[in-house]
Amino acid sequence: MKMKKEEKGVTAASGFSAAGIHCGLKKTGKKDLALIYSSRPAAAAGVFTQNRFQAAPVIVTRRHIASGSARAIVCNSGNANACSGEQGLYDAKRMAEVAAEKLGLQAEEVLVASTGVIGSNLPMEKIEAGIEKAAGLLSPDGWRDAAEAILTTDLVAKNAAYSLEIGGKMVTAGGIAKGSGMICPNMATMLSFVTTDCAITPDLLQRALRQTVDYSYNLITVDGDTSTNDMALVLANGMAQNPLIAEENDDFRRFVELLQQVNTELAQKIVRDGEGASKFLEVTVKNAPSYADGKKIALGILNSNLVKTAFFGEDANWGRIISAIGQTDADFDPERVDIFLGDLQVARNGCGLPFSEERAKEILAERDISIMVDLHLGKEKVTAWGSDLSYEYVRINASYRS
Repeated sequence: MKMKKEEKGVTAASGFSAAGIHCGLKKTGKKDLALIYSSRPAAAAGVFTQNRFQAAPVIVTRRHIASGSARAIVCNSGNANACSGEQGLYDAKRMAEVAAEKLGLQAEEVLVASTGVIGSNLPMEKIEAGIEKAAGLLSPDGWRDAAEAILTTDLVAKNAAYSLEIGGKMVTAGGIAKGSGMICPNMATMLSFVTTDCAITPDLLQRALRQTVDYSYNLITVDGDTSTNDMALVLANGMAQNPLIAEENDDFRRFVELLQQVNTELAQKIVRDGEGASKFLEVTVKNAPSYADGKKIALGILNSNLVKTAFFGEDANWGRIISAIGQTDADFDPERVDIFLGDLQVARNGCGLPFSEERAKEILAERDISIMVDLHLGKEKVTAWGSDLSYEYVRINASYRS
């Protein structure tokens, strides 16, 4: 049976409900607190930022998820609760405690996330009142509100959900994500929360999450910066009643395929909503000697400010791509490298080719642009995604705190 696209985002899987409300963190009146809840105990897995400054919610959630189980996620936007000292740790723990009190859980069953400005303490009176309000509004129809409540500079909410037959049962996975700037994750995205009704052990759920993160969130970039608060979480409550996945068998591989579909779609939506982005760039490196080499080259191209500004200006300056490749420590032979913009080859064996500037303009005028680099040095293929660099990106980040 083919994979089926579902509608409800993070509550598409059986047994999950969500809510999103405004509790007063954002001056705009937009939603700023989300709560996600499983009606049954769930296996839990997480992948976290490798930034050496770890925000308080990252520290607390790492501790809580160590048991391999959880039932709820509470997240605020508008304040990162990062670089906030002992008070920040206390506040992150308190968020879990309050959510647990309202849901009849243990605090360790609640995972905590925050996003927003670094360096300020949380207004806990507003947060606590907001958690109580959100707990009373939990619903299978609350997925849209939850997706909105975790946003910061994002322009659109990001949802994805799919179903696939596994072990004779229809298994669903759905999620929400936020991210628009500070995107070059090196672990996950800014924030990603996925739920599934698959029956799977915590160890294999963690393995599946790590694998799919490496092929989704770890292959995107907007500006080359990682955040103090990045995390990707997944809860699996087993309500699909498929045979428990306890080994790397065909059922496990099908679950990875399902989770990969959700995470890849969310990752691409983050790039499409990149701060000030006017272009969605897909870079494919083929015939690389190793996956690691291909990834270095793909992200090296996408993280180059000169490459990004060339695409913003719709300038077929392929020399910037060559230069970006050459700055990496990847294994390649400069005399074998071919480069294509869309279907137009602009370089062969490391040297320029005559090409139609008119055709190049047509390709670069599109919103979605593909760049292909053929190394002719191996069999690995890597595809990564990024955005251009515009005047609007500078404007947004020049006044982020205001």
